Amino acid sequence: MEKLVIEGGAPIDGEVVISGAKNAVLPLLAATLLADGDMTIKNVPQLRDVNTTIRLLEGMGVTVSVDDEYNITTNTSTINSYVAPYDLVKTMRASILVLGPTLARYGEVEVSLPGGCAIGSRPVNIHLSGLEAMGADITVHEGFIRAKAKRLKGARIVMDKVTVTGTENLLMAAVLAEGTTILENAAREPEVVDLADCLNKMGASIIGAGTPTLVVQGVESLKGVEHSVVPDRIETGTFLAAAAITGGRVKTLKAAPDTLDAVLQKFRDAGAAVETGEDWIEVDMRGRTLKSVDITTDPHPGFPTDMQAQFMAMNTFAQGIGVVVETIFENRMMHVAELMRMGANIRLEGNTAIVAGMPELYGAPVMATDLRASASLILAGLAAKGTTIVDRIYHTDRGYEKIEIRLKKLGAQIERVSG
Repeated sequence: MEKLVIEGGAPIDGEVVISGAKNAVLPLLAATLLADGDMTIKNVPQLRDVNTTIRLLEGMGVTVSVDDEYNITTNTSTINSYVAPYDLVKTMRASILVLGPTLARYGEVEVSLPGGCAIGSRPVNIHLSGLEAMGADITVHEGFIRAKAKRLKGARIVMDKVTVTGTENLLMAAVLAEGTTILENAAREPEVVDLADCLNKMGASIIGAGTPTLVVQGVESLKGVEHSVVPDRIETGTFLAAAAITGGRVKTLKAAPDTLDAVLQKFRDAGAAVETGEDWIEVDMRGRTLKSVDITTDPHPGFPTDMQAQFMAMNTFAQGIGVVVETIFENRMMHVAELMRMGANIRLEGNTAIVAGMPELYGAPVMATDLRASASLILAGLAAKGTTIVDRIYHTDRGYEKIEIRLKKLGAQIERVSG
């Protein structure tokens, strides 16, 4: 099993080009199931989850080609199966995103109940109740969701909880439904907006993306188009956090500053100098004192849960006491025990962590428990004294493209090793 070996203590300094967003490309790949003709997705990150999604589409009979720049082109004329099997879905919860578009276009679908990171219960009941409101006949049996509908009907759906994948699934189902669908309490994340933009390019009629209410007028069919994935705001924030935690400087290129307002404000609160341009962000901590910040995760435009672990790592080195409250997932504090192995002073009370900054942390063998936890451990390793070995980095590879290569270019002493 591969690991990352990090020699800490070197400030991070330099520029890094941001990849396309993992959380945007997966629903976009699912949306290709709706397209008549070729569909091309550009600015695709080379990630484990993307490869899993390609295998899932190919398993359904979709023709998928990938060029030298990792642009992905699909054609659904060869589709011969409407089943998303357990062996793929268990590794990646986003596989549930094929549910809505497959049902809407082909009238039937069978999807294994999803897996993914072990960060708590993420029920699919909102997906299912929304599809039932649109006329789907749904059964859950022996670990599989089976859904049928001759043609979905427009409906007003009030989601009782803000859910990104639920919004995306129901949005993709609604674009081919008969009549008007109104999605209330919809997720406002930039990745949802990107999906809506792409669907509208394909011929859908969606208004309200980026607001809590989406209005979708169903159409008969959608055409294939080219679409470029939005920059990954979480990868951006992670590289900027590397500058903050090591007392260095990082300029992220091909970034999207307007998707990171809450995060950038917390960097400022932490004592960093933050500058932005149209498509770049720079965080400079050189000669500055890192200060603890309080974090409470919330749906967009609040502070993203996917940046919670990275800021907790920063707080372990910062001056003062920071309180981190996780409101999205009930089991997203598993990195706390690993940070404490490195000498962090953290008291955990349910989904609240009270972090007292320490002058130093020390390298140790640690284990990644989920994707963003792995990022927090890498960040802590960059700033700690001595050697940190991060195990189970397959979690890292789900969401960060060649992270060790890119960090090395910024001055980090980090290597990927086997065994």
